[in-house]
Amino acid sequence: MTQNPLVVIKLGGELLTDASKRHDMAVAIGRLTASTDLVVIHGGGREIDTELATRGCAKQAFDGLRLTDAETLEVVVNILAGRINTQLVAAAKHAGVRAVGLTATDAGVSTVCRAEPYTTSTGTTVDLGFVGQPTGSGKPDLLRRLCDDRFIPIVASIGSDDTGQLLNVNADTLAGHLAIQLKATRLLIAGGTAGVLDQEGQTIPAVNKFLLQQLIADGRASAGMVAKLIACGEAARSGVSRVEIVDGRQTDDLNNTKGTRIDIHEPAN
Repeated sequence: MTQNPLVVIKLGGELLTDASKRHDMAVAIGRLTASTDLVVIHGGGREIDTELATRGCAKQAFDGLRLTDAETLEVVVNILAGRINTQLVAAAKHAGVRAVGLTATDAGVSTVCRAEPYTTSTGTTVDLGFVGQPTGSGKPDLLRRLCDDRFIPIVASIGSDDTGQLLNVNADTLAGHLAIQLKATRLLIAGGTAGVLDQEGQTIPAVNKFLLQQLIADGRASAGMVAKLIACGEAARSGVSRVEIVDGRQTDDLNNTKGTRIDIHEPAN
């Protein structure tokens, strides 16, 4: 069977906060599948923050990676794998899109281990708790089979280690990892801003490897953007030919939305 080009898109939780937004995003997803296969990864940070606040739990995050204790993990699993994933699949069905809801732990979509202590961009080392890091040994065969059968996998960023412990996986990190594992032709990180912004709030059209390092090192990249830049950098270096951080609010045509191209591909040997 000849395989179509495959696109991995990560949807920020801010794009999915109400029924109208979810419908618009589901329609936009459907348009993307006209000539490509598609795998969707989604976040849900805003809803998680809201639920934690109602419980009196303060959010702690480093470079966009959420410190996850046992109570936070319970909230993350319930919000991502339960509420948001199911709501987005339902919106896709209403829009005529053949979507299947999954987590990263289903059928070993992504092998995940508990993250090592993390050194932040400021040099501090922290234990992130129940946070997962995708490894190179995942078997995303299920995703490819679903795509071959013209389904769209919608994946919540929850994984599990080899003991069965559930882990919170950063959605940007998971999207970059799966783009590499699936040999995707394109990775789109879609959120609520128009790409990577400069100090005047204007979109930077392209980021090379030197600028990427500078944005992280000098603090110009916000905490959430750090995780995006790292994930995109890894994907570009690993052979994903088109990597972009784009404005997911422009749902008319996600193929041509405003954003930033990550242009740090390594030269061929």
